[in-house]
Amino acid sequence: MNLKTSKTIYWSGAIFISLWFGASGLFELTKNPIVWDITVKLGYPPHFIYILGVAKLLGVAVLLTPNRFLRLKEWVFAGIFFDITFAFFSKLAVLGFAPTIDAIIAFTAISITYIMFRKLYLAIYTKAGSEQVVNNLEKV
Repeated sequence: MNLKTSKTIYWSGAIFISLWFGASGLFELTKNPIVWDITVKLGYPPHFIYILGVAKLLGVAVLLTPNRFLRLKEWVFAGIFFDITFAFFSKLAVLGFAPTIDAIIAFTAISITYIMFRKLYLAIYTKAGSEQVVNNLEKV
């Protein structure tokens, strides 16, 4: 897979996930019954729903910022994974299997997007203070 294809898949996934989580976050902050009633039915307290809405909107802003906040994007991906995982198991426990389909779709989309993110932005780990490694990387 070439770089252009990886970028296209990444940005398509990032936009899709951002639309999904942005709408969800906005619905949580505006108490829209589409999201609010289901989340309350799952047993989550109202103050948590507001916090989740703010976190989702902040995550979307970070995710859509090109070539910046790469480490923070890792945290956003982790937060989305946790959100999807909790949504899946909460819905499975309270509502049954059928309502979990959206979580399965979201998990698939975020997984593919994260894989493309890792292809585009390689993580290079060095021991703190090892200036020689950093200097060699600057030459590349």
